[in-house]
Amino acid sequence: MAFFISLIFIVISVSISLIFKNELERMFLKGKEFFPFHICNVLITLMVAFASQAVMTKYVFEQSFHILRDTLILVAIILPVYISEHLAFEKYKSVYRKFSAAENGKVLVLNEKYLKKKKRFKNLKHYNAISKEE
Repeated sequence: MAFFISLIFIVISVSISLIFKNELERMFLKGKEFFPFHICNVLITLMVAFASQAVMTKYVFEQSFHILRDTLILVAIILPVYISEHLAFEKYKSVYRKFSAAENGKVLVLNEKYLKKKKRFKNLKHYNAISKEE
């Protein structure tokens, strides 16, 4: 039961860390992959899972906590979850990309799925209509 609760924390932590990794890459590296971010994300997720596992085992279930065994089990749970979520996140990013660019940097095609996903507020449609009439 403690590992199942740790799995929930792992999934949430991986999702949040991948979002932060994507934003950091966009801000500092202009969209290029940077492998040390993956290592940091796995370590952060391991710390969160380790803390939840320790608390659940020691205080809720009142059993002994084995550091090495539980750490290896958590790493075995984290790696497949991280890899699968990373692949899903990359697929989502490529499907909902704003546009396709050529090698020289020119925009080739605007992505229709991105335009359909982006919904505008209805009340902002006529926001500046009074000033246009004058």
